[in-house]
Amino acid sequence: MSEDQTDPAAVVIGASVGAIGALGTLLPELPADFPMPVLVVVHIPPEGRSSLPELFASRCALPVKEAEDKEEILPGTIYFAPANYHLLVEPDFRIALSNEEPVLFSRPAIDLLFESAADAYGTSLTGVILTGASSDGAHGLAAVAQSGGTALVQDPATAEGQVMPLAALDACPQARALGLPQISTFLRQLTPNS
Repeated sequence: MSEDQTDPAAVVIGASVGAIGALGTLLPELPADFPMPVLVVVHIPPEGRSSLPELFASRCALPVKEAEDKEEILPGTIYFAPANYHLLVEPDFRIALSNEEPVLFSRPAIDLLFESAADAYGTSLTGVILTGASSDGAHGLAAVAQSGGTALVQDPATAEGQVMPLAALDACPQARALGLPQISTFLRQLTPNS
């Protein structure tokens, strides 16, 4: 990226229980010319390989892949955290995978993605917490807001798992609680310098 382009921008999404349905509403709505990378952590069992990239690849206009260690984060690509690895963003906008201890019993952990992305992207980051049954992501979303980024939370009344969005709103009261259609509309209207 050359120095005269807009600051790199990104979207980070975290979800747990009910993630497939919620992401199935959001991700296919992103157009093929969506200008930012989307990094996603879903709480998945540690054993084996995640089938999420394959599940969503055929449903999305954007390329969908499992994140790989040290790869450059490219615009207009959806990255899923692999099973049993934390997904982090390096200051040079590359992916780092870590097998450090689970956070709130989860690896990958939403908090670690959001906190590292907030450090890297600052005001150009949009964080989205969706349905889930743990408080993972609450501190991460607060970090996004504290860095000047945008914080969105799925309206708990519409979430299959209400614990995660409620915890996120409690930790980050300035976050906007929206239904999935409204989050989808918000994301489609994002531009790298918005």
